[in-house]
Amino acid sequence: MNTLANRAYAATEWITKFAYLNLLWMAFSLAGLIVLGFFPATIAMFTIIRKWLKGESEIPIFRTFWTTWKTEFFRSNGLGLLVLAVGGLIAFNLVFVKSSGVGFTSVIQIPIYLFMFAAILTIFYLFPVYVHYELKLFQMVRNSFLMMLINPIENLVMITGILAVLFVVKFIPALGFFFGGSLIAAIIMSAGYLVFSKMNRKRSMVE
Repeated sequence: MNTLANRAYAATEWITKFAYLNLLWMAFSLAGLIVLGFFPATIAMFTIIRKWLKGESEIPIFRTFWTTWKTEFFRSNGLGLLVLAVGGLIAFNLVFVKSSGVGFTSVIQIPIYLFMFAAILTIFYLFPVYVHYELKLFQMVRNSFLMMLINPIENLVMITGILAVLFVVKFIPALGFFFGGSLIAAIIMSAGYLVFSKMNRKRSMVE
């Protein structure tokens, strides 16, 4: 009976943590007028989830979030410029494919969709790589792209998890307000952490 009560308490505690983290993410995004606040807030959220995955479950959430948001404000917005540029290119490709109809463009539609798919997955990996390693921007992009290429199972886990969250949020929008961002970040960070652990094991075997 005590075990069941302890598990229920632990589950409630984690639900509260994820809701609190999601609210912090939204609040600090708004604090930077979204344009300047979104990426620092997202990096802060991934930083906390990474610490949880490492077993640091008792970290002070607000202080860690606030410190990371301040420290990474300018650097994370540099990453944000790149993500926005790639997002703009993806949007342009979608408009191009949609408006061009059939003919020559039908031949290149598959490569365009493959590029968009690869770009989106690479962006997903960028956030775990950013908070896990100390790398320059080009190195982050290169490593994220390579991780995306050689880890199809983790890619599938990431995509399936995100789609599941979006599906639930579609029917229960209130859950999106409290858990949407933090749950998606947890899915992406968990898949990324699996990749990092796999790489470390391979490196240890080689050494």
